[in-house]
Amino acid sequence: MARANIDTDAILPKQFMKSIERTGFGVHLFDGFRYLDAGSLGMDCSRRPENPDFILNWPRYREASILLAGANFGCGSSREHAPWAIEQYGFRVLIASSFADIFRDNCFKNGLLPIVLASETMDRLFDEVSHQVGFELEVDLPRQTISCPAGWCIEFEMDSIRKAHLLEGIDEIGSTLSLSKKIGDFERARRQSHPWFFGA
Repeated sequence: MARANIDTDAILPKQFMKSIERTGFGVHLFDGFRYLDAGSLGMDCSRRPENPDFILNWPRYREASILLAGANFGCGSSREHAPWAIEQYGFRVLIASSFADIFRDNCFKNGLLPIVLASETMDRLFDEVSHQVGFELEVDLPRQTISCPAGWCIEFEMDSIRKAHLLEGIDEIGSTLSLSKKIGDFERARRQSHPWFFGA
């Protein structure tokens, strides 16, 4: 999806924001692009007419787990539902020359890997994937590399803490909970050394 400035309303349109559940959004990812009719929450999408011109409806891309996107992907309103829909559709990695900051943070918090590459590198990837049927990328998070079919290897930058969280399958809350013993020890010692803080 090489177009720039795809916002969160395009990723998951506003009519699907009524649900407070964290499931069922994958079928509505890019709803306005994927289908020829208007979608609504709870409808059976298996019977809806698909837009044959939309790239994710093409057979060669239906099972994709890596999304190549244009610049400023995920701009617009802050809605965590957007990365939920992306993850539930089946994507695990997003690659673009830039992401909206809040959207990128939400991706990390929901187990998605957003990778930022130079615009020139993205142009080459878009060109190669469009001209080669069966084009596949392999993303190696521990090594921070992307391998292409012709032996082309791309290195990407990644914050060490976010990398560790993705590899361990945890978020910031999980990271904090992993320190619960140390937190408990500190609180007990603090209660003894500064009892007046605790109303004693």
